[in-house]
Amino acid sequence: MSDFERKISAAAREAVRNLFDIEAEDAIVTVETPKDPKLGDYALSTAMKLARTLHRSPLQIAEPLAEKLQELLPEAESVTVAKPGFINFKLKSEALSALINQVIAAGDDFGKNNAGNGKRVLVEWVSANPTGELHCGHARNAAWGDSICRLLEASGYDVLREYYVNDAGNQIVMLGESLVARYFEHFGKEYPLPENGYHAEDVRQIAIDIAERDGDKWLSADPKERLEYFMQEGKTRELAKIDRDLKLYGVTIQSWMHETFFYENNRQRINACLDRMNALGLLYEKDGALWFKSTDFGDDKDRVLRKSDGTLSYLTPDIANHVHKVERGYSTLIDLWGADHHSYITRMQAALTALGYPKDTLQVDLIQMVRMVEDGVEVKMSKRTGNAITIRELCEDIGVDAARWFFASKDVSTHMDLDLKLARSQDNDNPVYYAQYAHSRMCSILSNPKIPAFHQVESYTRLTDEKELQLLKMIGEFPSEVANDALLRKPNKLADYILSLVKVFHSYYNSTKVNIPEDPELTNERLGLVTAVKITLKNALYLIGVSAPEHM
Repeated sequence: MSDFERKISAAAREAVRNLFDIEAEDAIVTVETPKDPKLGDYALSTAMKLARTLHRSPLQIAEPLAEKLQELLPEAESVTVAKPGFINFKLKSEALSALINQVIAAGDDFGKNNAGNGKRVLVEWVSANPTGELHCGHARNAAWGDSICRLLEASGYDVLREYYVNDAGNQIVMLGESLVARYFEHFGKEYPLPENGYHAEDVRQIAIDIAERDGDKWLSADPKERLEYFMQEGKTRELAKIDRDLKLYGVTIQSWMHETFFYENNRQRINACLDRMNALGLLYEKDGALWFKSTDFGDDKDRVLRKSDGTLSYLTPDIANHVHKVERGYSTLIDLWGADHHSYITRMQAALTALGYPKDTLQVDLIQMVRMVEDGVEVKMSKRTGNAITIRELCEDIGVDAARWFFASKDVSTHMDLDLKLARSQDNDNPVYYAQYAHSRMCSILSNPKIPAFHQVESYTRLTDEKELQLLKMIGEFPSEVANDALLRKPNKLADYILSLVKVFHSYYNSTKVNIPEDPELTNERLGLVTAVKITLKNALYLIGVSAPEHM
């Protein structure tokens, strides 16, 4: 909510109290934006919402409300009534233009807000098995999760960025065995490469690196010790590559939580979780297995936690993991999972609810599939390696900015085709180029030696052009846009805002002269507007992980 929206809402609440002696709920004084901008900058439907309560027609309510609101809002140039009972507000140009100095003063902090009020949120995303490189499916997950974190951080939430390392299952054993096989192969020795192991070139290279560093000592080592070493070495190196590629992609992970952590000290943390569930009457034994009564909490069937052979299901350490998140002081847990995990949401939320945590403790975004497309044809494999396209290769091909933009600008609840040819293009058909070019154009205007340097003034009363006022209004809405997009976890909404902002700016630039030599005062005020739009655009691009170049 912008400052103007807050003022209108507060004034509406006061007016309703004074005129009708009732307290208006938030929903009654919600500020809207008229579909037709000619009607005004903002609108209220309060009169229609109060009609039944007050037993009057909306127009009978709206007319005295509008008169009172005009008194309470000196920023409003006009407060008018439109059928069937809307109250429309048009702001004074000087009220809008006061934003310019506010934006300049805030700089990189403009857009930040305190909607989160320090609420602690743990976001876990990507979390791919440490057995190979991150590919394009992970790229969508990574971009969306990082953008969510940036939005939450800008909105005053206390965010922890976490990666859950699945390193306690059979996949790590297969990685170790695959490395041992490649290690033996390097020395011309035979060792069976598991059919369901990892055959990629990066696994072969890790084995070669170990051989060159350690020599042939592992050929005759104790098999158990050797496997343990190669498992650990493979996991460490794969995680290092994952971290490297995420950083290249503009993604920072603060916490790496390992599944093996929950198996330490004879499964101490897992057993504590099971003991707690048992004490609450949530478990039962059947056919030698331990079951969770998840159907009591909305699941379609009860779930096995410990199999009859004594091994644990994947769900069990994952419950312990999520409990551990809450125990670390995070009241809201946000996970980003693949679309095939739909049913898993229910069972994990059932477990947390059964343990007494609020129902909305765990919130999950499911990431739908993405296809790489070029000239209408799906591109499945890397031209260089013949394997799935990795994040690194994608960044080298279309650039980090294009990759981040396209993945952040499309809601992850829908399937996506990434047009590689469009993403590479350097024209206005490419939305990220279109947005970045606007920023570059603003920088060019402000650094043009033929235009006097901008200097701040107390007020900007000459900015009366329709597009100038539209730009100012959009700037004023930026902090509320950030707060709303953080709350909804919708970076794509911010991408829409960016495109709307730059579309108006490009239109303004093409129809209006910024530099008017014979009118230096107006020139300076317009430079102030350009400065404020530039700051807003740069900050908005940052929140979805896209750079704001000064030259293109």
